[in-house]
Amino acid sequence: MNNQSSIIKAIQSAQAPGEMTTKIIAIDGPGGAGKSSFAEQLSQQLDNALILHTDDFASWENPLNWWPRLLEQVLEPLSRNQTAHYQRHDWNTKRLEEWHKVQPVEYLILEGVSSSRAAFRPYIAFSIWIETPRQERLRRGLERDGEAARPLWEEWMAQEDEYIKREYPEQKANLVINGTQHYDLSVFF
Repeated sequence: MNNQSSIIKAIQSAQAPGEMTTKIIAIDGPGGAGKSSFAEQLSQQLDNALILHTDDFASWENPLNWWPRLLEQVLEPLSRNQTAHYQRHDWNTKRLEEWHKVQPVEYLILEGVSSSRAAFRPYIAFSIWIETPRQERLRRGLERDGEAARPLWEEWMAQEDEYIKREYPEQKANLVINGTQHYDLSVFF
């Protein structure tokens, strides 16, 4: 996609799978790639589309194998155009906390590591992969979480590497963007 303004048109013209009324836009990439920032900007351009963070399901102890809960609690109900309910995992208390409701909407941005995994693809209308060099991702992560989190970040990055080697999400994405560039998405749309 060379023309920046074509991104929103591509998302708008994407079809929700099957009988779904909600177009799920996955924003995937490794930790520290810039997914959350991009999702926030994209949400604003899509009339404040709801953002669902995979971090509400993941944890330091379980960075990638939380996905069955998101599938069961959110994606399957939305695929039937039903209201979904999920329980948010709190990274500080290390427990499942309050319940959230997700009603079928026009656009739902699913943001986070492995958000375009193979198990989710049957529910996704459009996927974006954010590519950012490993050292930059680690720098961003440690800036946010502190140097004491380095061992956790390195362990998590190794697991992300396995996910990428196993599923090749960047090759299946509708769009790949450079996470080291600053994007003013108002220019895109």
